[in-house]
Amino acid sequence: MPAFPDDRSAQISAALDPLPSGTPVSEVARRLLDLFTSGSIAPGTRLPPERHLAATLGVGRSAVREALAALEILGIVDVRPGSGTYLRGTASELLPQTLRWGLLIGEKRTDELLELRSGLEIYVARLAAGRAAASDLRAIAGPLDRMRAEVSNLKAFARADLDFHNALAAAAGNVTLVDLLHVVRALLQVYADRAVHDEAEARIAIAEHDAVYRAITDEDEDAAASAMATHMATASQRLAAEATK
Repeated sequence: MPAFPDDRSAQISAALDPLPSGTPVSEVARRLLDLFTSGSIAPGTRLPPERHLAATLGVGRSAVREALAALEILGIVDVRPGSGTYLRGTASELLPQTLRWGLLIGEKRTDELLELRSGLEIYVARLAAGRAAASDLRAIAGPLDRMRAEVSNLKAFARADLDFHNALAAAAGNVTLVDLLHVVRALLQVYADRAVHDEAEARIAIAEHDAVYRAITDEDEDAAASAMATHMATASQRLAAEATK
């Protein structure tokens, strides 16, 4: 958890408008959530006291207290008795939390999420092949080396796998695309762990990742996209099977 920035009560209050009389707790929570996921409030910021938020929004303190309690369950804020309430993360980190809870109480759309993730990852590979600098290639190669070293340690392997994809996304040079991938991956984790299940699957994944990496080092955008499409087909089959269990 980062060190908490100084109180930003004035900034937060200025961004909040009074709500109509009799506004339900759910609407109070939604209004606060809109602000917290807007990207205008730094992670770790201490929020104004309940009484201050209640006065600004024009609602009772109990409504604010219940709304903050709901947001704490969602992982949006951290309520620390005797200290205050703090915003937990950046907008791209908070959005998956809220969407994840929405999916948990709604219809599963795993197939659609897998299609979206596949398309995004393939586009990332294509962009990275055309944009990756020497430092990006090193950042991608590191997790690939760790995958080879941890082929029998599936938990460590899964971490290296994720780091590979994150490094690839960074090399693509598109922040919005990185945020979208972060959301989709988080949603898929509601249903299934992305980790492979045995060493044989791990070795297949290594070969697929290596093909993507070699295409990127060759600056071959078509080959990179094709290699990632092959990997996504394998990975999507695995996740789809897990989601039906």
